[in-house]
Amino acid sequence: MAKNSKWNFDEIVDRTKTNAVKWDQKFMEKYFGIGDLLPLWVADMDFRAPKELTDVLKERVEHGIFGYTFPNESYFNSIIHWFERRHNWKIEKDWILYSPGIVPAVKFLIQTFTKPGDGVIIQEPVYYPFKSSIEDNGRKMINNELLLEDYSYKIDFKDLEEKCQTPRAKMLILCSPHNPVSRVWSKEELTKLGRICIDNDILVISDEIHCDLIFPGYKHTVFADISEEFAQKSITCVAPSKTFNIAGLKTSSIIIPNKTLRNDFATTMNNVSIGAPGIFGGLATETVYNKCEEWLEDMLVYVKENYDYMVKYFKENLPLLKVFELEGTYLAWIDFRPLKLDSKKLDRIMKDNAKVGLDDGAMFGKSGEGFQRINLACPRTILMDALVRINNTFQSHIKK
Repeated sequence: MAKNSKWNFDEIVDRTKTNAVKWDQKFMEKYFGIGDLLPLWVADMDFRAPKELTDVLKERVEHGIFGYTFPNESYFNSIIHWFERRHNWKIEKDWILYSPGIVPAVKFLIQTFTKPGDGVIIQEPVYYPFKSSIEDNGRKMINNELLLEDYSYKIDFKDLEEKCQTPRAKMLILCSPHNPVSRVWSKEELTKLGRICIDNDILVISDEIHCDLIFPGYKHTVFADISEEFAQKSITCVAPSKTFNIAGLKTSSIIIPNKTLRNDFATTMNNVSIGAPGIFGGLATETVYNKCEEWLEDMLVYVKENYDYMVKYFKENLPLLKVFELEGTYLAWIDFRPLKLDSKKLDRIMKDNAKVGLDDGAMFGKSGEGFQRINLACPRTILMDALVRINNTFQSHIKK
């Protein structure tokens, strides 16, 4: 475990009978075509949430009445103080709107600020619900594909400028930090992106759900905090769900400084009767932001140790594989292309032979073919088991 940590991140918690998407064999069989897998795929952790949180939730359960509630001042203050403390971003209570998750929010934002047939720009390889959210709502996905140079992904600004000038292009969904390639965009990169978007009247939806998961040597820049102009031309989506492993409590914040944009989005949410977090989601948000920062810091140390262990293991056993730098998120991006396998065959070998459930890079766009994404937020023994399975399987392939 992380040195001197008071939390046991090495603990194996049985999730197999809890309807956990990540571990349920029937769900994986439907999703992957095979259920008997060691799962290191979907972005939730195999760590217990902080005890400070579970204690508060237990106390609320003991109260025994779960009627209608509303978010109080302490709920909003917890969000405001967290982002000022962690990111030096000063936000106001009125800017904060509730959504049960960022993916639903993205869909509602698309519905609110674009029309059928409009173009929405994304930067593949990227979180795949972006594409489906666009296409499910009758909009056109426009791909500003990331450039891969010297094993680091960069924004293709020349292409971005061209794509922003595409007729009916209205919105860009920014993934910051970027999932799956783990880039923490610099202030300079974000400034250049923002300038291009504003000059072409493109609304930026900045998904910053992983903003608290940043590793040494890197710093997250809140897009809306770069300038007042950027704040007025963007919408920021954040949540404690990835940070503290509480995605099942369905809580996120959509932060909109621009009053006109905020009122328009609030109308959309009101029209579908979404206005306030549930009892446990609201209480969890307030608790983790106020009481669980130390848990986060120790968890990040543990995940970085997992990453370092994996890099060393592959270097010693499967040096053909390239693991990308873990800048942010707990999701590592691995290049299997040197094995010269068709992307579909690679994924089938991973699942059918190694019996390891990773996310196939092709899910994130065509430019993800030949890559796999691995979730490192798990006890080290689970990671070690997965690495041994991968090594044994692909060593056999190489020897053929």
